[in-house]
Amino acid sequence: MTKSKWIFIILFLSLSMLSFDRLIGFGGNSKNHFSEKANLAIRRTVHHLLKSSGDSTSKIQPVENIDESTFIVRISKNFNYDLLPHLLAESFKIHQIEREYDVSVLNCENTELELGYNSFDFMNGQDVPCTGRKQDIDCYDLRVSFTKKPTQSFSKSFWLIPLWVGFLGGFIYWNRKSSKQTIEPQVDSETQQSDKISFGNSSLDFSNQILSSGNIDHKLTYREAKLLKLFVSNINQLLERDVILKSVWEDEGIIVGRSLDVFVSRIRKILQDDTSVQIVTLHGVGYKLQVSEK
Repeated sequence: MTKSKWIFIILFLSLSMLSFDRLIGFGGNSKNHFSEKANLAIRRTVHHLLKSSGDSTSKIQPVENIDESTFIVRISKNFNYDLLPHLLAESFKIHQIEREYDVSVLNCENTELELGYNSFDFMNGQDVPCTGRKQDIDCYDLRVSFTKKPTQSFSKSFWLIPLWVGFLGGFIYWNRKSSKQTIEPQVDSETQQSDKISFGNSSLDFSNQILSSGNIDHKLTYREAKLLKLFVSNINQLLERDVILKSVWEDEGIIVGRSLDVFVSRIRKILQDDTSVQIVTLHGVGYKLQVSEK
């Protein structure tokens, strides 16, 4: 596989991972990140509720994370409930939280629900339940419960789908086009039927891995014999490096480009007595076995 193909595949996989991450609406640390943003948004809301009541010095109680979608904070002073929907929605917008939620205002002493509403009541311009009601106590637990999953993350990432599909289609088209342009090595039918292959003033006995050249028999390794057979089956034809590596080394699982150069050098040395045969190098492209006419 060429270097440009590897780059294309890496870009494709990176975009796929990004698309998947955006579409499902969470990443590796999204739970912790969401919890932190929700905590900050609720603290900001309590701050402005107390400030609107003339209290700018009291300590804001810690926001407790009951579970991954429920948060609660105690407000030990009376506050203007009518301001809560707007302040909370504004705080969530600042911290980029776009999930539905329920708001409950509980009595500190008996945990009974005193006031509350759903975010849709506020977002749709309806009258928020319990607004304008009198508050008789000075201690409340403000509880915010979010839906389990974001409701808008998919729609906001929907544009990634055609981009991802287009990228995939381009990759398939480009890969097929490249495959058609690549000259695959062909093995002659007569060569396949014969154990002994003659070329120039030499011959290759592939089954026994013996090369006869200059009246001398040379014992080849399996890989040397396989490489030479590929050259001999494609005489005077340029073979690209990637094609050679795939044909000769692919069964090993790991392909080392430098191995090809070493094996070509060995075969050249063995064939040096046969002046009618020459392995020509086209740097950065591949090799060609040239055989002159007898």
